[in-house]
Amino acid sequence: MRFDEKVAIVTGAGRGIGRAIALRLAGEGATIVVAEMDRASGEAVAGEVRALGRRSIAVQIDVTAAADRQRMVDETLKSFGKIDILVNNAGVVQVKPPMELTEADWDFVLAVNAKALFFCTQAVVPAMIGAGSGKIVNLASAAAKMGRPPFAHYAASKAAVVSITQTWAVELAPHHINVNCVCPGVVDTKMWDIIDAEMGRYLGLPRGEYMRSRIDQIPLGRVEKPEDVAGVAAFLCSADADYMTGQAINVTGGTMMH
Repeated sequence: MRFDEKVAIVTGAGRGIGRAIALRLAGEGATIVVAEMDRASGEAVAGEVRALGRRSIAVQIDVTAAADRQRMVDETLKSFGKIDILVNNAGVVQVKPPMELTEADWDFVLAVNAKALFFCTQAVVPAMIGAGSGKIVNLASAAAKMGRPPFAHYAASKAAVVSITQTWAVELAPHHINVNCVCPGVVDTKMWDIIDAEMGRYLGLPRGEYMRSRIDQIPLGRVEKPEDVAGVAAFLCSADADYMTGQAINVTGGTMMH
């Protein structure tokens, strides 16, 4: 796979899966826009991309803010003239039993994981339609296909990502824009550190025990790395995936097979 001359925006690219995707695409030749709320981490990843010999800028963005989403598009077009790829990676997680969820909890998680993803796509689409092509990859989760009680609002938000992916896939197909999503499982990231700690408190387990119990259920026998997700995302951004759209691809080490 090569992405020479391609310009990719990756949201939430300052760490974890987003960073891995940004570096993978850059390693294959892409120009990278690191769209990240934390300025320092965004600039750091942009520096890593430039160290690979690729062009990159960091744009500080709150994906829930319409003005920031438009600025992300405007700065990308000003700097590089086009947008070929959008990876909607930015996301949040909370662990709470369903009966303890507040409306504020629900609104926060759905706003970042689903609403913002929809409108980041909407902001980028005009440039892709103008070019007559594009690739959009959304980060969902295995939770989208199998909810667990302490993740009710997170699972709902990721199920929404799958549905949003399908809707945009149909809408944008006539413009030769492919829209797919990736559903990771247990990934070695800071987000999963949070999940492990919160689930430990929820279940009364020592720190690390919940994570180990989940890894024990993985047929491939190891925790998922951000780079495992990045490889699949890169494929979906490539010409090799030109005849795929509206798909939700599991990257779970075999724990989910549908």
